[in-house]
Amino acid sequence: MAHLITIQPSGIQFTAEPGQTILEAATTAGLSLPHACRGGDCGACEGKILDGQVDYGEYQESLLTDFDKENGLALFCAAKPLSDLSIEAYDVILADAPPILTLSCQVQRMEKLCHDVMGIWLAPPADQYMRFLPGQFIDILLEDGRCRSYSLANPPEADGLMELHVRRVPNGLFSEFVFNTLKTGDRLNVKGPHGTFYLRESDKPILCIAGGTGFAPIKSMLAHAFSQGLRRKVTLYWGARRPEDVYMANLPAQWQQTHANFGYTTVLSDTTADDHWAGRTGHVHQAVLEDYPDLSEFQVYACGAPVMIDAIRSTFGERGMQDQDFFCDAFSFQRAAAP
Repeated sequence: MAHLITIQPSGIQFTAEPGQTILEAATTAGLSLPHACRGGDCGACEGKILDGQVDYGEYQESLLTDFDKENGLALFCAAKPLSDLSIEAYDVILADAPPILTLSCQVQRMEKLCHDVMGIWLAPPADQYMRFLPGQFIDILLEDGRCRSYSLANPPEADGLMELHVRRVPNGLFSEFVFNTLKTGDRLNVKGPHGTFYLRESDKPILCIAGGTGFAPIKSMLAHAFSQGLRRKVTLYWGARRPEDVYMANLPAQWQQTHANFGYTTVLSDTTADDHWAGRTGHVHQAVLEDYPDLSEFQVYACGAPVMIDAIRSTFGERGMQDQDFFCDAFSFQRAAAP
């Protein structure tokens, strides 16, 4: 039995079919609610159930406690309606958002960006172009029906190619294929764009925090913002394990030289004496906390592993970061396919 879902305060309504999560039903209806991992791993889709009953689904328990549920909270990527619902959601992308397309794209170029990150540039069909918001991601559709999701690293006003940064994961279903088999001229089926990780209008200064290839969507965001004459102050903290894990380091260095409102810090967590590293060390979110005792006046954009996102959410809130000023994309190796 289908259930009617009403979004408050906008009054927008859509229908959830049996077995669909709230997020899946919204996406099917042409709406995009705040979300990132789609697997209960990041908490970006947390929202309030104002009326009705849900099956809370599978999720990381640290992201949704019994206390949270008693206060009406749920993860929309995991929760399935058991009745008609009224939910609270403010950041809804409506029908004028970029349409979701499925395209067969040709691998135009491949470049090893560092020892375990491959850059892939995909060319869409000549008569089709995927519009997207800087920071969104696409699904790579695999032959067995599964998918792997990767952020678009290029700004939308680039040359029409879609740039992906693929980190090699040991025994990874797609990443091992990329490093061992994929070649220029091959075709990949993609679907997108997805996600609500994009730069919001505001006068507040921006803190960007990237873990590893979490740099990809932030690269897209900032390249676009700078091309549009961004005047807000922006600071990027990029976390990695060792010096050899940092790639494209010349790009933020170039931004720092050409944009007076941009600052950049690399933070490494597992250096050794042989690295001769003179820069910042430790966890990247801790470096931000060391530099900013008060985060109440900042917008924060973070992309990386779920554990990093979880740490930022909990510790930055203690420093005054407002929930409505925190935007994230958690990279999960088990992202579910978009409907």
